[in-house]
Amino acid sequence: MGSRHGGQILADQLAIQGVKRVFSVPGESFLAALDGLYDSGIENVVCRQEGAAAMMAEAHGKLTNTPGVLFVTRGPGATNASSGIHVARQDSTPMVVFVGQIARGHRDREAFQEVDYRAMFGPLAKWVTEVDQTARLPEYIARAFSVAMSGRPGPVVLALPEDMLSGHADTPDRPKVVLSQAKAHMIDAERIAHAMEQAERPLVIAGGPGWSVTASDNLATFAAAFDVPVAVPFRRQDYLDNRHVCYVGDLGVGMNPALAAKLKDADFLLALGTRLGDIATGSYELMDPAATGKTICHVHPEPEMPGLVYHADIPITANASAVLTELTALSPSQKVSWAKWRAGARAAYETWQAPQETPGSVKMEQVIAHLSETLPENAILTNGAGNYAAFLHRYFTFKKSKTQLAPTSGSMGYGFPAAIAAKLQHPDVPVICLAGDGCFQMTLNEMSTAIQHGAAVVVIVANNGKYGTIRMHQEKTYPGRVSGTELSNPDFAALARAYGGMGQTVERTEDFPAALDNALAAGTLAVIELKLDDEVLSTGLSLSETRKLGEAATAS
Repeated sequence: MGSRHGGQILADQLAIQGVKRVFSVPGESFLAALDGLYDSGIENVVCRQEGAAAMMAEAHGKLTNTPGVLFVTRGPGATNASSGIHVARQDSTPMVVFVGQIARGHRDREAFQEVDYRAMFGPLAKWVTEVDQTARLPEYIARAFSVAMSGRPGPVVLALPEDMLSGHADTPDRPKVVLSQAKAHMIDAERIAHAMEQAERPLVIAGGPGWSVTASDNLATFAAAFDVPVAVPFRRQDYLDNRHVCYVGDLGVGMNPALAAKLKDADFLLALGTRLGDIATGSYELMDPAATGKTICHVHPEPEMPGLVYHADIPITANASAVLTELTALSPSQKVSWAKWRAGARAAYETWQAPQETPGSVKMEQVIAHLSETLPENAILTNGAGNYAAFLHRYFTFKKSKTQLAPTSGSMGYGFPAAIAAKLQHPDVPVICLAGDGCFQMTLNEMSTAIQHGAAVVVIVANNGKYGTIRMHQEKTYPGRVSGTELSNPDFAALARAYGGMGQTVERTEDFPAALDNALAAGTLAVIELKLDDEVLSTGLSLSETRKLGEAATAS
């Protein structure tokens, strides 16, 4: 190979692993890596802040089922990036993060921007290490990709001392990582089917990482054959076509009370890939970890996950997609009949989708209904965190796999950078970001990234002048005592124009369809600001109604 500097070795390794795009905010600590990327053919998406760059890398990982790659500098670059690394951890998304580091000879002196990354990222990442020898870069990078994708996927952090990275070595490359996946066998599928057929009220929960179009198709086939209800966890709504008669809704924040009741009543759970965490189980109250009263079959690629919180009568270490491949080959026994149970759950979902009118001239339920009815089936919808997202989760009908990008970790600011990553990956597909006024302002400086790299995303900003979710809880707990939740906002449409994009303001629901058409046709970044009434707070209650409930609870 001849002698190469560490940055060139690194870039060559990324190319071997099939990396086509990386996300970064530059720093002097990894100049050699930037030099290596110069003529590598790998696109370097230059971002404005490391937290958003990390979220772009995470979204790329979600879309492609391959590690999103991130470069950030030492110290503040790494601390900024931690928000997106946390998303990758909680959402089980493969990611490889390269962090610049001080020179090896300066360690333990609290040198400029020195951080112990093993200590800092230990709880957030699957593996954190520091590369001390230039010649071992191929070894470390191959292992990083393997760890990020194997078992339960997640983020891996490699710290790169700047003198190691600029140093030279004559070292062979490593081949592309080939994973040994935990596979399912027909006997596993038969055990699942036999156990499920003993149940009177079975429920499938399909979630977790690594799903593909094929896996979603197989889930639809299996569910239809057995006529069994399928729920999904928080922000995994694109795992099954929501129009499918077996789809019964999402076990998310503010879930349908009727679905919560179905989860409590179910006597058999088939958990496919999901962790069965606190959101899906209503803070562990819908299912008591001490005594669930259910038979549970838990399928997960990480051996330690089944039984971690809830007992697993049938633990299966495998990918959900592999198990579904086997399940589709089976037919239910003649005695199985869950049609009434399934139909009741489906009817409850359809009732929950019926719009509940909100106050004011711009009605979020109608905006979401228009998006659902008019966007192409392959349009990608993204969001961060906030009450505005509840409208999307409740009223939008997701129709195809890989069309929802949202943080199960509940991170604000995620939707916009995720939309940029999605548009770069799928430039011919409409990408719509839903954001609240508070959520958007966490990462809206990435509008210049979108313009620079040609990511023509459409952002719909729900502006109600407050941190709506926190205000909702505030009014319930301390009614009328508004503190720390009001926002002073810019003219979002004017700000979009200042960045070189299109900006529009909508003050009446009937004006939204034309604004959306204009935004989709713009061919550039487009922002639609929705001016919401101050009373708009959640899908179910206005601000005043929430306050009255809080006052009643306080009085009692």
